[in-house]
Amino acid sequence: MSRLPSYPFAERWELTDVLHGQTVADPYRWLEQTDLAATKEWSQSQDALFTAASEMWSATDWFRTRLRALMNAGSVGAPVWRGQRRLFVRRAADQEHAVLYVQDGSGPERVLIDPTELNPEGTTTLDSWVVDWEGRLLAYQLSDNGDEQSRLWVMDINTGENIDGPIDRCSYSPVAWLPGRDAFYYVRRLAPELVPEGEEQYHRRVYLHRVGTSPEEDTLIFGEGRDKTEYFGVAVSRDGRWLTLTASPGTAPRNDAWIADLTVSAPEAPRFTEIQTGVDAETFPHVGRDGRLYLFTDLDAPRGRLCVADPASPTPDHWQTLIASDPDAVLSGYAILDGAELDTPVLLARWERHALSELSVHHLATGERIRNLPLPGLGSVGSITARPEGGTEAWFTYTDYTSPTAVYRYDARTHDVVLWQKSSGTVEAPPVRTEQVTYTSRDGTPVRMLVVSPPDREGPRPAILYGYGGFGISLTPAYSASILAWVAAGGVYAVASLRGGLEEGEEWHRAGMLGNKQNVFDDCHAAAEYLVDAGFTTREQLSVMGGSNGGLLVGAAITQRPELYAAAVCSAPLLDMVRYEQSGLGQLWSVEYGSASDPEALQWLLAYSPYHNVREGVRYPATLFTVFENDTRVDPLHARKMCAALQHATSAAPEEAPILLRRETDVGHSTRSVSRSVRLAADQLAFLAHYTGLRVTDRTGG
Repeated sequence: MSRLPSYPFAERWELTDVLHGQTVADPYRWLEQTDLAATKEWSQSQDALFTAASEMWSATDWFRTRLRALMNAGSVGAPVWRGQRRLFVRRAADQEHAVLYVQDGSGPERVLIDPTELNPEGTTTLDSWVVDWEGRLLAYQLSDNGDEQSRLWVMDINTGENIDGPIDRCSYSPVAWLPGRDAFYYVRRLAPELVPEGEEQYHRRVYLHRVGTSPEEDTLIFGEGRDKTEYFGVAVSRDGRWLTLTASPGTAPRNDAWIADLTVSAPEAPRFTEIQTGVDAETFPHVGRDGRLYLFTDLDAPRGRLCVADPASPTPDHWQTLIASDPDAVLSGYAILDGAELDTPVLLARWERHALSELSVHHLATGERIRNLPLPGLGSVGSITARPEGGTEAWFTYTDYTSPTAVYRYDARTHDVVLWQKSSGTVEAPPVRTEQVTYTSRDGTPVRMLVVSPPDREGPRPAILYGYGGFGISLTPAYSASILAWVAAGGVYAVASLRGGLEEGEEWHRAGMLGNKQNVFDDCHAAAEYLVDAGFTTREQLSVMGGSNGGLLVGAAITQRPELYAAAVCSAPLLDMVRYEQSGLGQLWSVEYGSASDPEALQWLLAYSPYHNVREGVRYPATLFTVFENDTRVDPLHARKMCAALQHATSAAPEEAPILLRRETDVGHSTRSVSRSVRLAADQLAFLAHYTGLRVTDRTGG
């Protein structure tokens, strides 16, 4: 066996904090300082170690080739209509990023925004786009080098020329156009000089912007005096009469909501009427073409329901339930079809039943279910689009583990669902077997898991267990080059629906947040044990993988149950849960995890914080940390500190179960080019293959 260089030296400081009377050690605090000479030297040494280790992995080139071929499937998005004009995104097989197109009627398609054309380096991303009600103007947001610090521009769609922008500090900003006014509401952070140092990523406000004017002249609409972590949502009804606004503290599963009648107050000074405030629930309002206020809510319905009310009387005591909650499925979206050609206007509802999508059709007036619609398989339906002026058709995307994204059309006159547009690439997905299993967690809770394996699987195989378990995010089936490449090589890939997600509704989420966070890790441990006991894999062949909050999951998995896993990939992770609020977007997440400033929450956090639970002399799994230097959400400092701690503590020799750090520059937490995605995934899979015993040459002959 080839020998690896020794781990880079990392000085251990005798540094402690006393928090609420408890002493908390932090020996690698210095690695938080990115620009420190010692940090740079240590990081460069980790780069060299990673390079040396990766040369030992025989499967890297195979995975790169296979991943590239599988990503040639491309992608396509559902259309957004304005009259006969439609806008949509599509990525062809040879494109690094999805491209935004426009098409008028049956005329030729035109490129509106091609991120690679804007920047051949491939580091510019199209973060969002919203067309005005008339289909004339497009507000769109770009960011560079993965920083997600979106700049907003306005384009004249007819000419393709920018007529406004850039407006900076627009990260994660919604845009709500006012019909016929060349103006929109949007969200912008305050200028850095107006906020305390270290809070530049917070302090959002809602403004009214008129196209062609300076953003410094924008009218402040909302946000003054609100909590610095709040996110705002804004929307305007198609007739321009109603403005709705929501505010949520950080990533909390609750919001306040208001509505304003713009016929009785000016757009510059809307008079808001409360829909809900101070309620521990989320409600998203929308005024339909019929003048009713639709309220998509989990108030008194953890799995979601749809209510209606008069916009003039919008508080919960006036709501009437239109689509009731389902005891076994989560309501996740809807679209209204009320075209004049329809005798009976209908509502199309989207559900997730144990992470698998369903569509149902209901009478718009009463909510009565008319029928369920057939779908191509056991997969995921994306957001539903319809013509804003009303109509009989709706469009939605569908995908599953072997099916690239495609767009389907539903016609409410015939109730037919037909394939409308496929992804433009060509790919031969390998045959797989997908099954949903149920296992029991430590406290007796049944948890579901999707397992993808070769159709001829016999006996245990090297396996990847993937999870997330947080922020009410559901892991639903989607076409994945990584999953297909791993299974094509002969492995098993399992995706667990851990508590903390929304697979079983808001109660499922809350069962895995704050003081209940250990449930998430117990669900993961139980999933690993199930895969072994059921014969899918063995402990010597099992790995665990996750990113962001899922990186926290991986950190907890290997520190709480190191004997369960042979290898781990921990990407863009949160790992120091005592100091996570002091970097990135950490202050947004105390509503999910709890804050170390709270004595009770500190105990929860210390109990599972991976960095604080590393023990010397333990044989830890082979672990690869992958981080992105421009990550503005989760600072790479977490992985640096954890990497140093594990390298110091593990009893395993580097060549047997190494602790490695892979760094990337010019990318951040989210969207990246296809080429960079291929390189990252190939390194991750080749690492896991090497340390779980997956030999791709044995299966493929190459």
